[in-house]
Amino acid sequence: MLFLVFNMRIKLLLTILLLIITSFSYSQGRKQRVPSYFGVQVRPLFPTKYIGQKEHTFSTTDSDSIQFSSKIAQQVGYSFGVTVRAGLTELIAIETGINFYQRNFSLNVELPDSVIHEKNDISFINYSIPINVLFYIPLSKSFYMNASLGTSLTIKPTRVGVTTKTIGNNVFHHTGIVNNKFGMALNANMGFEYRTNKSGFFYLGGSAQIPIAPIFNLQTTYEHEGYKSSIYGDVSGSYFSLDIKYFFPIINNKGLQFKPGPIE
Repeated sequence: MLFLVFNMRIKLLLTILLLIITSFSYSQGRKQRVPSYFGVQVRPLFPTKYIGQKEHTFSTTDSDSIQFSSKIAQQVGYSFGVTVRAGLTELIAIETGINFYQRNFSLNVELPDSVIHEKNDISFINYSIPINVLFYIPLSKSFYMNASLGTSLTIKPTRVGVTTKTIGNNVFHHTGIVNNKFGMALNANMGFEYRTNKSGFFYLGGSAQIPIAPIFNLQTTYEHEGYKSSIYGDVSGSYFSLDIKYFFPIINNKGLQFKPGPIE
């Protein structure tokens, strides 16, 4: 059942991507005065404490239960996808697309009374459709500085989980619970690009994303010989990234061109 639901979401994302590409192709066919561009991008994701919590520590609060704690820390992740710039004016555009994200986390559990300290890793994926207002600042004929602000719709397919086994039949289950499959995040980007007519555009910059709500809730459950206890806590998932983008050049077809008719 979960596989079928996941399959349907993948098909939905591919449909959205196809609509974006089709819209881009159509706008190029209409020969707009302000051109639009289609490109690809890749970005490493770096956690930071300056725009959100990099680490979260959760502990038991019930004095009658066995005391243990769980720590989760965001590590370097990555993202890739496609991007479309729809030109509004020579210096303003709307940038959108669809991206895959994988955030990586390290897990540490501690059972002080038994002097148990164990580590593990967990990864969380989501998809994102950004809508940013982009401003160009020309520095020369070929070099531009860009700045953009906007928001993203994020799709979180399913929960994730790992199990950490220790000595003495002690077991910890870590589960990333998604309370809402859809979310929103705030985006900010800044960078520089080099433009060529024949080879396309080359972009290097940085961005930050701050989810409006936690990306998932971490549940850590401790089990030992029939005893079970759980602790919970939200994980934010904010990051800085290094953005590398390439936009394909606009190629004017040679030969006979289609001429718009009356219905155009």
